[in-house]
Amino acid sequence: MAPEIARLARAVADRYAGSLADVLRLAVPPRHARVEKDLRAQPPTADADDSDTPADTATTPDEVSAAPTTDTAPTNVVAVAWPPSAVVVASPPTTGPTGTAAVPATTGLTGVAAAADATGPTGTAAVPATTGLTGVAVATAPTGLTGAGAAPDASEPSGAPAPPAVDPRGWRDYPAGPAFLRALADGRPPRAVWSALAGEDWAARYADAVAATVAGGRGAVVVVADARDLDRLDAALTDTLGPGRHVCLSAALGPARRYRAFLTARRGVAPVVIGTRAAMFAPVDRLGLVAIWDDGDDLHAEPRAPYPHARDVLLTRAQLAGAAALVGGYTRTAEAQLLVETGWAREVVADRATLRARTPSIAPTGDDPQLARDPGAATARLPSLAWTTARDTLRADAPVLVQVPRRGYLPSISCADCRTPARCPHCAGPLALPSAEGIPACRWCGRVAAAYACPECGGRRLRAAVTGARRTAEELGRAFPGVPVRTSGREEVLASVPGGAGLVIATPGAEPLAEGGYGAVLLLDSWALLTRADLRAGEETLRRWLSAAALARPASAGGRVVVVADGALAPVQALLRWDPAWFAARELAERRELRFPPATKMASVTGPAVAVADLLAEARLPDGAEVLGPVPADGDRERMLVRVPRARAAALAEALHTAAGVRSARKAADPVRLQVDPLSLF
Repeated sequence: MAPEIARLARAVADRYAGSLADVLRLAVPPRHARVEKDLRAQPPTADADDSDTPADTATTPDEVSAAPTTDTAPTNVVAVAWPPSAVVVASPPTTGPTGTAAVPATTGLTGVAAAADATGPTGTAAVPATTGLTGVAVATAPTGLTGAGAAPDASEPSGAPAPPAVDPRGWRDYPAGPAFLRALADGRPPRAVWSALAGEDWAARYADAVAATVAGGRGAVVVVADARDLDRLDAALTDTLGPGRHVCLSAALGPARRYRAFLTARRGVAPVVIGTRAAMFAPVDRLGLVAIWDDGDDLHAEPRAPYPHARDVLLTRAQLAGAAALVGGYTRTAEAQLLVETGWAREVVADRATLRARTPSIAPTGDDPQLARDPGAATARLPSLAWTTARDTLRADAPVLVQVPRRGYLPSISCADCRTPARCPHCAGPLALPSAEGIPACRWCGRVAAAYACPECGGRRLRAAVTGARRTAEELGRAFPGVPVRTSGREEVLASVPGGAGLVIATPGAEPLAEGGYGAVLLLDSWALLTRADLRAGEETLRRWLSAAALARPASAGGRVVVVADGALAPVQALLRWDPAWFAARELAERRELRFPPATKMASVTGPAVAVADLLAEARLPDGAEVLGPVPADGDRERMLVRVPRARAAALAEALHTAAGVRSARKAADPVRLQVDPLSLF
C-alpha cells in the first residue's frame, strides 16, 4: 500500500467515525494469488523504484512501505523537469494538543493549507481559516485558477523546459477553462467546480483535463457513478491518451481483473485510474488531479461502513496530496456550492451568450398561458403542449425522449370506485400490475392477490394510481402508430439510439444518447420527484431534469424540452434558465438558515431504541451538539440525529467513534449504525 493511501485511509476513518480496518477493506481489493504470480513473472518496468528491492516484491498490497514515494516519472508518462507540485509545505510543522499543525502553513494555488505531515482528526492542516466542505482549513484570500504565488521546487534546474501546449478544445466555451488546463499542465493544483453546458461531451472534457495533467508529469484519478459513464470515459481517454495509458477500476470487474488493475496502478504502469466509487482510493504515483463527475448521484455514496462519499474522499485526498480537484456535472450540489462560497474552489461556467446558444427551448405546461389554452393541462399526464411537441418532432424525423420517474407497468394501483390504494391483505404492501393482462401482486412480499376486493367499498375494479415506463411506452405506441418505441430502464439500459424518428421511454439515469441529439425531451410525472420526503428532493429533481435535457439539440437546431410542472417552482425556474448555480446557492442558503447539511455537520445513529440510547449516553458529545429525534427507521429500529457546527465535526466523529468502541469492548448485543453526513435524513 502506498503511504499516501495509508494517510488517506486514516483521515477518512477519522472523518466518518469509522475504523481504519473498514476503510482499508474499501481501499484494497482482496488479494488474488494467480494475478500476483502473473505479475511476478513479468520483467520489472523501468519506472520501478531505484532501490535494490525488485518491483514485483515491493508492490504487494499488504506491505506498507515506510520510505517516501519516488518522484521518478513512469516511462509511459511525459517526463518533465518543472515543479512536480505547486503547494508549499510548512516544514517543520508545530503540533498543537490535537495533533494538528498550529502554525500558519504556506498556501498554494487555492489558498489551502498544505502542512501534510501534521494531521489532526481529519488528516488536514489546522490553520486559522474558514472551514470548507470536508472540514479542511481554507484560507480566505481570493485565488485564481492560474496558481499565482505557487513557489517552484528549488531542486529543479533553472533552465527547465516549458510545459507542452495543451489544446483546450471544448474548454474554450468556458472563460476560465483554458486557464484551468494550463494550470494542470504546469503542475499546479487548481480546484474547480464545473457546470457543463447542454449537449456537452463531458467525457471528452475530462479527458482533456487528464491529458493536461499527464503532460505536466502527474497522475490522475477520475470517479464516475456507473458502468455506462465509465465506458464513455474509457473511450474518451483512449482517444486522447492512446491505449494502455489508463486503467479502469470497478467492483463490477470481478476479483481477478480488479486486483490486476489495482496492482497495475500501484506499480505506476499507468498514470491514470478511472472507475466507479471503488477507484476513489486507487494508488497513483505523483497524483496531480482528482475528478468526479455528477457528484449528486447517490451511487457515489458507499453503502458499506464507514459509508464515505466519493466526492468527500477525493477532496480530502486533494487536500492531503496537494493535487488539483475537478467537481463537474450538469447540475451543482449544495456541497459543491459550499466549495465555491468558501473559496476552496473556483467555478468554471460559460457566459450567458454561449449558454443561450447551446440550450434547447424549454417550456413548462403549468404556467398561465398554457392553462389558458388547455385548462386540462393542470391534471393531464400528457398535456397538449407535450403531445404536439412530440408529434411535430416525429414529423421532422427526429427522436423524442420521454423521461418517466417510475419503472414497471403500473407500480401502484387503487380501487376504481373509491380511489382507496390497493394493499396486500397479508403484509399491507402496495399492489402492482406487471402487465395489461397480469394479476395484481404485492411489491413487498410478492404474493398474488387474484381475488382482491377493496376493504372500504368491496369493489373489485382497479385503476392506475402511478404509471410506469412500460405502460407509458404502450400508451405512446398507440398514440403514434408506426413509430418505433424503445424503452431503457432497469431491465435493459440502452447506450445509444438512432437519430431518426422514434420514441425513447427511459427512467432517470437510463437515458441513451441519440445520434445528433434528441429533437424533443418530455419530462413527465414531475410530482413523483418533487413531492418525495427528502431534504434533497428539489436538488435531485433538477439533476435528473438537466441530465435528460442536456441530450436535446440546441434551440437553433429545433431542440425542445417540455416539463410537466408549474413554472413557478424553483427547480423549474432553474431548468428554464439553465442556471444550476442559482438553485444551488438558494438551496445552500435555505439549509444554512435551517441548519441542515452541508451548512452543519450531522450524524445519524440507527438501531434498537435501547442500543441508540446507550451509545448516546456513552458519547461525550462536543459543546453545542443538538440531539434530534427519535424518528422511526426500518422495522423496530429508530434513528437519532446529532447536529453540530462544522467547526466541531472532528470532535463529533471522535466522540461517536469512541462510544462505539466502548460498546464493542463490552460486547453489546444490539448493533448500531453510525453515519456522518448521511444522504437521507428522513
